[in-house]
Amino acid sequence: MKTTPEHDEKIANLTFATIYQHYLKKIERKGRTREELHKVIEWLTGFDEKALREFVDAKANLKTFFQKAKLNPNARLIKGVICGYRIEEIKNPLT
Repeated sequence: MKTTPEHDEKIANLTFATIYQHYLKKIERKGRTREELHKVIEWLTGFDEKALREFVDAKANLKTFFQKAKLNPNARLIKGVICGYRIEEIKNPLT
Protein backbone atom coordinates (compact mmCIF):
# COMPACT_ATOMS: atom_id res chain seq x y z
CA MET A 1 0.00 0.00 0.00
CA LYS A 2 1.21 3.46 -0.82
CA THR A 3 0.84 6.16 1.79
CA THR A 4 0.10 9.85 1.38
CA PRO A 5 1.94 12.71 3.09
CA GLU A 6 -1.22 13.33 5.14
CA HIS A 7 -1.28 9.71 6.29
CA ASP A 8 2.41 9.81 7.21
CA GLU A 9 1.87 13.02 9.20
CA LYS A 10 -1.09 11.48 11.03
CA ILE A 11 0.98 8.43 12.02
CA ALA A 12 4.00 10.57 13.01
CA ASN A 13 1.77 12.58 15.36
CA LEU A 14 0.39 9.56 17.23
CA THR A 15 1.74 9.35 20.74
CA PHE A 16 4.18 6.58 21.54
CA ALA A 17 2.07 5.79 24.63
CA THR A 18 -0.94 4.97 22.45
CA ILE A 19 1.03 2.71 20.12
CA TYR A 20 2.83 1.09 23.05
CA GLN A 21 -0.50 0.13 24.68
CA HIS A 22 -1.71 -1.42 21.40
CA TYR A 23 1.51 -3.42 21.07
CA LEU A 24 1.29 -4.56 24.68
CA LYS A 25 -2.31 -5.76 24.35
CA LYS A 26 -1.51 -7.59 21.12
CA ILE A 27 1.55 -9.42 22.41
CA GLU A 28 -0.20 -10.39 25.65
CA ARG A 29 -3.11 -11.83 23.61
CA LYS A 30 -0.51 -13.92 21.82
CA GLY A 31 0.96 -15.21 25.09
CA ARG A 32 4.03 -12.97 25.13
CA THR A 33 5.25 -10.71 27.93
CA ARG A 34 5.93 -7.04 28.52
CA GLU A 35 9.59 -7.95 29.06
CA GLU A 36 9.75 -9.52 25.60
CA LEU A 37 8.20 -6.41 24.07
CA HIS A 38 10.78 -4.24 25.82
CA LYS A 39 13.62 -6.44 24.53
CA VAL A 40 12.35 -6.07 20.96
CA ILE A 41 11.90 -2.29 21.26
CA GLU A 42 15.36 -1.97 22.82
CA TRP A 43 16.88 -4.06 20.01
CA LEU A 44 15.17 -1.88 17.40
CA THR A 45 15.68 1.57 18.95
CA GLY A 46 18.31 1.30 21.68
CA PHE A 47 15.80 2.61 24.25
CA ASP A 48 15.76 0.81 27.59
CA GLU A 49 12.74 0.51 29.88
CA LYS A 50 13.53 3.81 31.64
CA ALA A 51 13.65 5.66 28.31
CA LEU A 52 10.36 4.07 27.22
CA ARG A 53 8.71 5.29 30.43
CA GLU A 54 10.05 8.78 29.78
CA PHE A 55 8.56 8.81 26.26
CA VAL A 56 5.21 7.64 27.64
CA ASP A 57 5.24 10.19 30.48
CA ALA A 58 6.23 13.01 28.10
CA LYS A 59 3.43 12.03 25.68
CA ALA A 60 6.05 12.04 22.92
CA ASN A 61 4.80 11.43 19.41
CA LEU A 62 6.21 8.80 17.04
CA LYS A 63 8.11 11.45 15.08
CA THR A 64 10.06 12.45 18.19
CA PHE A 65 10.46 8.83 19.28
CA PHE A 66 12.01 7.74 15.98
CA GLN A 67 14.08 10.92 15.55
CA LYS A 68 15.77 10.15 18.87
CA ALA A 69 16.14 6.41 18.21
CA LYS A 70 19.35 4.81 17.03
CA LEU A 71 17.78 2.19 14.78
CA ASN A 72 19.44 -1.18 14.68
CA PRO A 73 21.20 -1.59 11.31
CA ASN A 74 19.42 -4.94 10.92
CA ALA A 75 15.99 -3.30 11.20
CA ARG A 76 15.85 -3.33 7.40
CA LEU A 77 15.55 -7.14 7.61
CA ILE A 78 12.21 -6.99 9.44
CA LYS A 79 9.38 -8.35 7.32
CA GLY A 80 5.64 -8.57 7.89
CA VAL A 81 2.41 -6.63 7.84
CA ILE A 82 1.14 -4.01 10.27
CA CYS A 83 -2.23 -2.34 9.77
CA GLY A 84 -2.30 -3.62 6.19
CA TYR A 85 1.12 -2.18 5.28
CA ARG A 86 4.12 -4.36 4.43
CA ILE A 87 6.86 -3.27 6.82
CA GLU A 88 9.61 -3.72 4.26
CA GLU A 89 7.81 -1.32 1.88
CA ILE A 90 7.47 1.58 4.34
CA LYS A 91 9.70 4.40 3.11
CA ASN A 92 9.11 7.10 5.73
CA PRO A 93 11.50 6.47 8.67
CA LEU A 94 9.20 8.36 11.05
CA THR A 95 6.22 6.09 10.49
